[in-house]
Amino acid sequence: MENMPKQDDTPEPTTISFLNCIDLSTPDVQQSVSLLKQACLDCGFFYVTNHGISQEFMEEVFSQSKKFFELPLSEKMKVLRNEKHRGYTPVLDELLDPDNQIHGDYKEGYYIGVEVPEDDPEADKPFYGPNVWPADGILPGWRQTMEKFHQQALGVARAVARIIALALDLEADFFDKPEMLGHPIAVMRLLHYAGQISDPSKGLYGAGAHSDYGLITLLATDNVYGLQICKDKDAQPQVWEFVAPLKGAFVVNLGDMLERWSNCIFKSTLHRVLGNGQERYSIAYFVEPSHECLVECLPTCKSEKNPPKFPPIKCEAYLSQRYKDTHADLKVYNKH
Repeated sequence: MENMPKQDDTPEPTTISFLNCIDLSTPDVQQSVSLLKQACLDCGFFYVTNHGISQEFMEEVFSQSKKFFELPLSEKMKVLRNEKHRGYTPVLDELLDPDNQIHGDYKEGYYIGVEVPEDDPEADKPFYGPNVWPADGILPGWRQTMEKFHQQALGVARAVARIIALALDLEADFFDKPEMLGHPIAVMRLLHYAGQISDPSKGLYGAGAHSDYGLITLLATDNVYGLQICKDKDAQPQVWEFVAPLKGAFVVNLGDMLERWSNCIFKSTLHRVLGNGQERYSIAYFVEPSHECLVECLPTCKSEKNPPKFPPIKCEAYLSQRYKDTHADLKVYNKH
C-alpha cells in the first residue's frame, strides 16, 4: 500500500490489517461506494482521505489536546465529566470489556458534544447541553480549536454517511434528514494513553475489546500503533490485527446502531487498544442520529427470507443505556 505511513519511532507489529481507502475528493462516487461496501461487508473499518480538514489544523488539534492532558490531575479534575458526558474522564473510568478486564481502560479522555445553551429546552435531553471547558486563562484558544474541529468533523461524517446510504441502496441524502444527521448527537473524545504496556493475558488493556454504540465513528490518530480489530468476534480463539496509522486520514468504523439498522448486513466490528509502552494520542468522533430518531430495519435490508432481526428503538433510549453500562458511577469521584 503506497500511502502507508512511515513509522519513524514505532516497531511495526506483525499482523496488520490492510483497509480500503475512500478518497472523498474523487469524482468517481461509484468507486467509493463499491470500496465502502466491500469494507462494510468485510470488516466494518476503512480509511477516509482528502476529507477537507487540513493537516495543519489536525496537528493544531492534537497539540492542544496534548496541552490539556499535560495539566496537573488537580486541574483536570476541575472539569470532571458530568451526567451529560461532557468533560474529563480519568484513567480507569471506563470499563469496556468486563469479562476480560481486571481494571478499567488505561486511558484518559475528554468529551465534547453539541453545544446547547442551558436555557434551551433541548438542553434537557441526554447528550445535549453546554460543554465543560477548561478556563481560558489556562488554555487560551483551546475551546475555539475544539469547536472548530467538532464542526468540521461533522461535515466529514455527513459526507461518509451519503456514501453509506448509496452502498445500502438508499437515496444519497437518506441520513441527511433533520431527525437523523440534521440534528445529530455528535460527540468528540480526546484520548491519551500514557505509555502503559498492555497484557491481555493479565486483563490489562489501553481500551478493552468493544464495538461502538452508534452510527459511525471517525478516528484521528498520531503515528503510534495501538488499535486492533477482530474481524470475526465469534472465532475461537479470536484473531486480532493492528490497523496502521495513516497520516492525515481518518480511520472510520461502523457502530452497532448501523448494524441494527442494516439488519446485520453491515458489520460493527470488535476493536481494542493495546499499549506498547509509548504515549499515544487519538481523537474519536462518534456520530449518532437525533434523540427522536427511530432506528428500525431499513427497507432495502429486509425481505421475506430475511425479516427484521431487531424491534424498532429510539436512539436516545438505546444510547443512554449503552453509556451507563460502560462508565463508572460519578459518585466514585465525590472524594475529589
